[in-house]
Amino acid sequence: MNATSGAPSSEPLERDASHINARHGKIDAGEIAIGVIIGRTSEFFDFFVYAIASVVVFPQLVFPYAGPLGGTLLSFAVFAVAFIARPLGTALFIEIDRRFGRGTKLTIALFLLGLSTVCLGFLPSYAQVGHWAAVMLIVLRIGQGVALGGAWDGMASLLAVSAPENRRGWYAMVPQLGAPFGLMVASALFAYFLTKLTAADFLDWGWRYPFFVAFAINVVALFARLRIVVTPAFQAAFETLELHPTPVGKAVREEGGGIVIGAFAPLASFAMFHMVTVFPLSWVFLYTEESPARFLMIELVGAVFGLAAILASGWLADRYGRRALLAVTAAGIAAFSGFAPQMLDGGPVGELAYMILGFVLLGLSFGQASGAIASSFSLTNRYTASALTSDLAWLFGAGFAPLAALALSGKFGLVAGGGYLLSGAICTLLALWLNRELGRGRAGAKT
Repeated sequence: MNATSGAPSSEPLERDASHINARHGKIDAGEIAIGVIIGRTSEFFDFFVYAIASVVVFPQLVFPYAGPLGGTLLSFAVFAVAFIARPLGTALFIEIDRRFGRGTKLTIALFLLGLSTVCLGFLPSYAQVGHWAAVMLIVLRIGQGVALGGAWDGMASLLAVSAPENRRGWYAMVPQLGAPFGLMVASALFAYFLTKLTAADFLDWGWRYPFFVAFAINVVALFARLRIVVTPAFQAAFETLELHPTPVGKAVREEGGGIVIGAFAPLASFAMFHMVTVFPLSWVFLYTEESPARFLMIELVGAVFGLAAILASGWLADRYGRRALLAVTAAGIAAFSGFAPQMLDGGPVGELAYMILGFVLLGLSFGQASGAIASSFSLTNRYTASALTSDLAWLFGAGFAPLAALALSGKFGLVAGGGYLLSGAICTLLALWLNRELGRGRAGAKT
């Protein structure tokens, strides 16, 4: 029972599991890193399965009356709904965490994520149920968003606390490795079904299998993450308030400025995230004769380069500093936005160059996107403030990126998509400058 409310809690079970795991001794950063990678890969796989279906499935299945471009824009609008729901999920599940324990919170969140995802695999078409198909899609997308807000487990923060002082940049990039791994698996699955099945069979049942696979991966990720959160080191971190879930209102009052700046600092990275994953797939699918299966394989190749760049970002951040790396990559993304439209419109060779160069820039920036500002939060508020910062960064930087980029490019040409990317880079540079000035102000006040 919860000591303050009398409500049933998972904390006694967590303490028992902690004693069982005590024989492993102090958990090291490497073990935490494995749990973090498994958890993030699961989340990003869910993310990319839905994102790819937003281009090659839902416009025809749910929005056939709107035409190819209109259907894709409507599909991207529903795509953004999860990012709006995500901060609400964070607030809800932080209260569940405080009242009933981390194990209860994480179990409910991941089962909600898995349930919403697997139900998408049973989604009926517009031809079967009319506009109710869109209503079901929106409801399930909200479920995914709320669950993703609750899936924040604090392991990335624990990893940062546990990492050696001279390896903070290296360990900050570890959670980001889930993105390329998730994209590789999702792209390969969809490319396989698109290649092996007829168009009619794919739209009838083939597209549903990746959603069922996502549910299975979520179950594996749940047990991998639960194993970490009941370890003595993780328990001790919470007991010393380094990772304690403080109320959302308290975190906003005390860390509000840092949360806002933290949400905008990785904007270039998150805008770039969709400009090399979801948006180019939609552009190629709508405006070229190229097979989506072939382009998905190009994305898979790009993800390999992105994986290498994320690893390199850890070394570079430890050598030159995370904020410096974010600033340099934001400038690089700004430069990339100037000639990216010509590359994407340059046929197969141009598309490959666009994807490889884009993924390299993305990897270098995204690898440190979660660590530059979060380290400035007080230890008491770091868990909640980091969760809110992540939610808002995804909302402002990524949630509407595919919709805005495709709408602008469809009306004004690909150069407008480059302008959207440039705006994200400018926001990142401004946020980093503001964070530096605020840091100087705090240092001066202490002096």
